[in-house]
Amino acid sequence: MTKNKSAKKVLSAKQKEELLEMLKTRFENNMVRHKGLVWDKVQSKLEANPDKLWSLGEMERTGGEPDVTGYDKKTGEFIFSDCSAESPAGRRSLCYDRDALNARKEHKPKNSAIDLASEIGIEILTEEQYRELQKLGEFDLKTSSWIQTPPEIRELGGAVFCDRRYNTVFLYHNGAESYYAARGFRGSIKV
Repeated sequence: MTKNKSAKKVLSAKQKEELLEMLKTRFENNMVRHKGLVWDKVQSKLEANPDKLWSLGEMERTGGEPDVTGYDKKTGEFIFSDCSAESPAGRRSLCYDRDALNARKEHKPKNSAIDLASEIGIEILTEEQYRELQKLGEFDLKTSSWIQTPPEIRELGGAVFCDRRYNTVFLYHNGAESYYAARGFRGSIKV
């Protein structure tokens, strides 16, 4: 779970053991998110995919609290999503993408959501995935999260984000170059 971009994306034995234990505890404490799934099968997949385990470690390090939120029957992969109550704290104050970051003349954020997701090895949630996640709990009651923006909106300079207010999931828009302390992004990865 290193921050050094040039470092190899592999966890030490101790980091792997600690992360697996944390993920197992979260899995067992939140069975409503993955009814019918068994931890031993999830752990076997994780152990066979050290690069994806590293990505989950980065999701955890940046405050995402990843957990299993589904199973893709076609590919045989488990789906992990950020399940932190609010948008991950270590992934906030980011504009949408590299073009938006480059377009800012001053007060640039440290990174963009799309670039950081790529560095971590995850995908930003789509609107559909975000709405599905909200069926598993109540997320982003005080924050908001960038979601994948349709090309036709992005081409016009916009980007979209979601949050949950008044027991309803809302979809909004902003200029892609905007960034706020209470807006981050949620991601997912298949293992």
